[in-house]
This record gives sequence, C-alpha cells and structure tokens, in this order.
Amino acid sequence: MSELVGGVFTERDADAVGRTEGGEPTVRSTVARALGVLEVFSAGRTELTLSEIARRAGLPLTTAHRIVGELARWGALERTGHGAYQVGLRLWEVGALAPRGHGLREIALPFLEDLYEATRQNVQLAVVDGTDAVYVERIAARTAIAVVTRAGSRMPLHATGVGLVLLAFADVAFQERILAGPMRRFTEKTIVNPAELRRVIADVRHRRIAVSDGQITLDALSVAAPIFGPDGRVSAALSVVVPNEHPAQEYIPVVHAAARGISRGLGWRPA
Repeated sequence: MSELVGGVFTERDADAVGRTEGGEPTVRSTVARALGVLEVFSAGRTELTLSEIARRAGLPLTTAHRIVGELARWGALERTGHGAYQVGLRLWEVGALAPRGHGLREIALPFLEDLYEATRQNVQLAVVDGTDAVYVERIAARTAIAVVTRAGSRMPLHATGVGLVLLAFADVAFQERILAGPMRRFTEKTIVNPAELRRVIADVRHRRIAVSDGQITLDALSVAAPIFGPDGRVSAALSVVVPNEHPAQEYIPVVHAAARGISRGLGWRPA
C-alpha cells in the first residue's frame, strides 16, 4: 500500500511496520530494508537465491523481489549464471572510496609489501569500526598459515593482534564498553576475563606491540603494532600472522618498522 507523505509517495508494507521503544508504530524505511538485504550476504554465503534473501532479511517475497530488483539495476547486486544473487562490483567501487580505507591503503601498501617480502607470511591492515576490527588489506603467500580473515572481514577487538592494538589506544570509555560486554571465546587461549584483558592492553599501550597467541586458532600467532595519524592518535594497526611455533620476538622489529613507515606516510611525527 502507498501513501502520500509530504508530497512524496512512500510504501507501507506489512513487514515495514515496527514499534518504537514507547510502543508506537513506526515504518521501516525503504533504505533500511535495502541495507538489510545487503547485510544478509556474508563470507560464508556470497550467493543467495531470492527466497533465501527474503527469509534472511525477514521480508515478504514480493517486497524482497522489488528491493533486489532495484539493487540489481543500480549494480549493488548481480545475477549469477544459475539465478542466484551476489554482491555487485558497483557496490565494491563505492566502498573502495571510503577515506579510512582508500587513502590508508594507498600509503600503507608499499610497507605491507616490504613486510610480506621479509616474512612471507600473512600481513594485515585493520581499522576500528563500531566494536570490531575491520581488515582493509591482507597479503599472504600460498604457503602461509591459513587464517580466517580476509579484506573486508571483521573480528572482535579482544582476540586479535590488531584488535588488541586498536583497543589499547582507544579512549577509556570505549575500552570499558568492550570490557563490560560479552567477549566471544574462540579457543581456550582467548582472553575473555576483563581483568586479564585490562592488564594485556595496558602492556600493549606501553610496549606499542601486541602478541596474540592462539586466540583465534591455536596454530597461529599474531604480532601487531599501531599506526599513528598526523594528530598523534592511532588510526589503524598492522600485523603479521605466523605459525605459533615461530618466536614472536623475530617479527617485532620488522612489524614496528613497517608501522612507523606508514605512520610517517600519514603525516605523523614522533614527539
């Protein structure tokens, strides 16, 4: 059903009606529903049929069909050869323009490549988004240890090398939010105790290096360092992920050097 609001027609579908905190009915906007459709895609489900999209997004099939059609016409979604949908290249083009990812990656890439050449392992670059670390770049050799991350993926801050760095240099109020919230345990080594995590991030801030040993997978070890922006604040973190039998001390100097190089490229100057 459509209605005229302020001279503009808007659609009111049964699925679009929700409730405010006070119990008043509200309308879920078309933009919110379109974003909800895009949100159902994940690293594990890169292709979905229309019915799967409707079910995962909580939309009637007719509504999903209309929204998916609009997204496909714009290029945010593409049809696969067997009738399913996947994320479209135009969405990737727009996402690549995000300043925190694009400008940072341009400056960081030569240093990441040098770090990769020196280690022949997984080299990663990440920033904070919400309460997660989002990986904006990753370089890996075919023979490097397998990792669960990829460019564009996100992981909780408490369990990864880059996450510990980003958390250690965040403001206290943000740290307390993370410490007070639920923390997922990936392995028996994952730090989920707030008091222990508080001690770890204090050490990371002091040493400007984080070592995450077996917190995501037991066979992997991450060595990470902060990247500073021109205002002196940490704007990103980089890491190298290696097999856990490798001594972390071997990688600290090269990780530090790469992080300082990127920081200088961003305009940071040591006090």
